[in-house]
Amino acid sequence: MTHWKLIPFTQLTNIELYQLLKLRVDVFVVEQNCPYPELDGNDILDGVYHLLGYQGDTLVACARLLNKGITYPCVSIGRVATLQTARGDGLGHALLHQAIIECNKLWSGESIEIGAQEHLTPFYQQHGFIQTSEMYLEDDIPHVDMRREAV
Repeated sequence: MTHWKLIPFTQLTNIELYQLLKLRVDVFVVEQNCPYPELDGNDILDGVYHLLGYQGDTLVACARLLNKGITYPCVSIGRVATLQTARGDGLGHALLHQAIIECNKLWSGESIEIGAQEHLTPFYQQHGFIQTSEMYLEDDIPHVDMRREAV
């Protein structure tokens, strides 16, 4: 079972911050063989929350929730990642479901936008996201913008 924590940057412990950055670098830089500026300055902004999913003491999932106007005109979810060894049992779906719940609690009545890796479009569509852009390259990886309308 996954235990979820939602924490603004200033309240992350040193251990939580280390685990968060390690998971994101392991997935987005090492696993995807994509050197890019993982530390983009957005993590520390007001209106940004970090969703952490733990199984025991191990961080197995994370996502970054951003208030509107930081990366998109709407609220957004980014840096969605799961530990490679924890995949295959629906953890990604549980993570995205929890991220949507937390966005709705934080910013009730707001639509959510994401920049999704193109091959994950069907995954995000299962959670109510609709593609809103043509494919574009971000760090040499095909992406599309997607939006989930407020409910």
